[in-house]
Amino acid sequence: MKKNILAVAFLAVFVALTGVTLAGEKLIVIITPSHSNPFFKTEADVAAAKAKELGYAVQSYSHDDDASKQSNYFDTAIANKAAAIILDNAGADVTIAAVQKAKDAGIPTFLIDREINATGVAAAQIVANNYQGVQLVAEFFVEQMGEEGEYVELVGRESDTNAGVRSRSYHDVIDQYPDMKMVARQSANWSQPEAFSKMESILQANPNIKGVISGNDTMAMGAMAALKAAGKGNVIVVGFDGSNDVRDSIIAGDIKATGLQPAARIAAMAVEQADQYIRTGSTGQDEKQLVDCVLITKDNAAKLDNFAMQP
Repeated sequence: MKKNILAVAFLAVFVALTGVTLAGEKLIVIITPSHSNPFFKTEADVAAAKAKELGYAVQSYSHDDDASKQSNYFDTAIANKAAAIILDNAGADVTIAAVQKAKDAGIPTFLIDREINATGVAAAQIVANNYQGVQLVAEFFVEQMGEEGEYVELVGRESDTNAGVRSRSYHDVIDQYPDMKMVARQSANWSQPEAFSKMESILQANPNIKGVISGNDTMAMGAMAALKAAGKGNVIVVGFDGSNDVRDSIIAGDIKATGLQPAARIAAMAVEQADQYIRTGSTGQDEKQLVDCVLITKDNAAKLDNFAMQP
């Protein structure tokens, strides 16, 4: 037993001092929001699989949108001399210091899904083209609404850059139609239970709503559940992300559309660029990179699986 404990201790010290495992693998650390959300779980799983495929050791953590936890995981990555960090961050402003700290320690950070409000700090910021994708969803929503009627907007976490971008993109399309009337706008913080609760309250004050636009699929699922519980399952609901849950809802005829953020592709791209950077000192790409989204409706929903389109 004592020998086993000493061996584990030696391995931990060896990795901390060198950043290399006994198998000769360099370390990539992956930090995302909670894996209870299938979007973030897909990011983490795909990034880990790609890193292992390329010969790296992997440590994967969830910061749960807590900037303090995120900072602690950065400290761990730095102590373990990680070769690179893949990050879906806990806040556009509060994350800058952590990424800078890693950079100062010689560790590049590759951001996925969410940008930070700074350039020149991260090695790459690879995100879905939220504006382009939400416009596709908004145009479909207006068409389904017949260009008129009362609707509600559920917004994501206010500190998240994506929440603002998606809301603005929705309105850049919808606000062109004077007979479309937004009667309520509330944040549900990307949460399905919170969206359910907010939708229940909104319905009491606005029983005649015809549609709901949602900043992500999780909130769209919560809204749809509340609407069906109130006997209003015919309300037009759209989301954004491209989750399997919403795919199934679309196929069933409930939620009408979503925008696929290619989370799997973006996560793999981040690891590939990290590998390129580790080997050559450069990604060969611009820091900020946008990946286009795809409109998902009943016509193509069957091809969607784990945030990727299948052949």
